[in-house]
Amino acid sequence: MKRGLAILIGLMVALGASLGGVSPAAASHEIVIGLQCDRTGATQVVGVNWCPGYHDYVALVNSKGGVEGHKIKVLEIDHEYKVPPAMEGYERFKKEGAVLIGLYGTPHTYALMKKLTEDKIPGTSPGFGSAGAANGSKYPYIFPIAATYWSQAAASVKWAKDQLGGSLKGKKIAYLMYDNPAGHEPKEIFEDLAKLEGFELKIFAVPPPGVEMGAQTLDIAQRYRADFVIAHLFGRSPSVSIKELKRVGYPLKKVVSFVWGSAEADVEAAGGYGVAEGYAGLQFAGVGQDYPVLNEIREMYKKQGKPAPKEMTQSAYYNRGPMVAAVHLEAIRNAVKAKPDGKITGADVKAGFEKVKGLTLGGLIPPLEFSPSDHEGGGWVQVFQVKGGKFVKATDWFKAYPEVVGKHVKEAK
Repeated sequence: MKRGLAILIGLMVALGASLGGVSPAAASHEIVIGLQCDRTGATQVVGVNWCPGYHDYVALVNSKGGVEGHKIKVLEIDHEYKVPPAMEGYERFKKEGAVLIGLYGTPHTYALMKKLTEDKIPGTSPGFGSAGAANGSKYPYIFPIAATYWSQAAASVKWAKDQLGGSLKGKKIAYLMYDNPAGHEPKEIFEDLAKLEGFELKIFAVPPPGVEMGAQTLDIAQRYRADFVIAHLFGRSPSVSIKELKRVGYPLKKVVSFVWGSAEADVEAAGGYGVAEGYAGLQFAGVGQDYPVLNEIREMYKKQGKPAPKEMTQSAYYNRGPMVAAVHLEAIRNAVKAKPDGKITGADVKAGFEKVKGLTLGGLIPPLEFSPSDHEGGGWVQVFQVKGGKFVKATDWFKAYPEVVGKHVKEAK
């Protein structure tokens, strides 16, 4: 109980530092962030909710005086989940003085990793991108800042193990994946864990755009007869997987999705909560609307005479916006503390990221803590599961098989 109280006080201090920690700055200096979004294109269901959440949090902080007295300016581009616009947008951000880039998309992150390092501008890739970037010693300017695909793979295996009675020995696990770099990223973790836990692993690849997977789901349910399914799909494909697995009679309580197939939008597109009962998904930010920081955002709109943004109802994706923005601004706050005039560089923000400790946003996010060697922040996830017409929290924050994930992070090339 005492520990819980100490953590809560820590949270309040950290939140206060982010939202209200305005100290008299020597002079106000506008600090520029570049934000890449997918408001259109194949994965737009994410960007239309995530990016408004990001802007709302920054507006909230600016309404309270900014970060240590300095206002934050966010430049945004819609790259349509295509790499060339992301590359062009990055160059524009750089010319306009961005000291930090919010990336979106695994192929885009791969494409920009070298340039970010050369230009000494930190980029964040929460829940996507190269899992090896958790190794800050080898990738000094990439910050996953949330559970990577490797950590998600480990957590999903632990969830499957728990659901199957505590042992995976002799079990069959199907990995249903989108056939692109993101889908392939966690395969080596699954292969290591299959040897460790004694389960059989079979991979079922779904070609882009991921809207046809009748053959794969039929194979999983009726020929392979999988004991559990771990899905790593995104865009329109998670909803297709829910519908198709339901159609072939596979129990959805034996399915867990990575973070990009775990949103209200996926369930709604599959036909609703009645169809998806039992379906579980990993999250790196909380689901729902009962969090202090979201109350502050609603209050901000109320003071402006406006209703709360409709995007909040898609909480799985919207809530990731304040999460990412809070981590960004906390890194900037740490950088500004070292340079109170606010004239910070990307290198200053990098150092600021590596000083972030105990940021939780009142429970919306896990206790993130970064260092020069750990740019992931611990690899924490929660599981939310569809029960009784809504997503219900099924676990507290946890991480799994850290020794297996850590070995791969250490050996990352």
